[in-house]
Amino acid sequence: MNTNEITVSLTEIRTQSPCIDGWRKVLAAKGPDIKAQFPLADIIETNDLDDALWTLRCRPEYSNLWRKYAVWCARQVEHLMTDERSKSALEVAWRYSEGSATDEELGAARDAAWDAAWGAAGAASSDAARAASSSAARAAAWDAQKQKLIEILNAGEWV
Repeated sequence: MNTNEITVSLTEIRTQSPCIDGWRKVLAAKGPDIKAQFPLADIIETNDLDDALWTLRCRPEYSNLWRKYAVWCARQVEHLMTDERSKSALEVAWRYSEGSATDEELGAARDAAWDAAWGAAGAASSDAARAASSSAARAAAWDAQKQKLIEILNAGEWV
């Protein structure tokens, strides 16, 4: 194990009340020593990206790193964002993860982005938005998100 990589134990996962199917998969792959630490990135392989993302809650001490990852994911589709409030929210969230934006700034940016999203929900979708929702584009985005999370978990820091 890399000394910086982010690890977790089955005990820590269990305290967060995982879904039954996800729990069975990781338990089968990582049991029976429920207290042993293992690389959190392994959950992507034993389960899937959704379960690995859910498991991040076991490591709240890395919340700023998780926020950076979420912003990175959103920036992959930023070109589809037509409202500046959404783009601004990404910048505020990134600054917040680095300690340079306040809770109030983050809340205001989140509210503005929410308003922008609900305002756009009724608008007709553009050709770019339809293209981005294709199966191939979704699969590529999912793979990029998976690879980025593996890099972060293995490094134990933003990469």
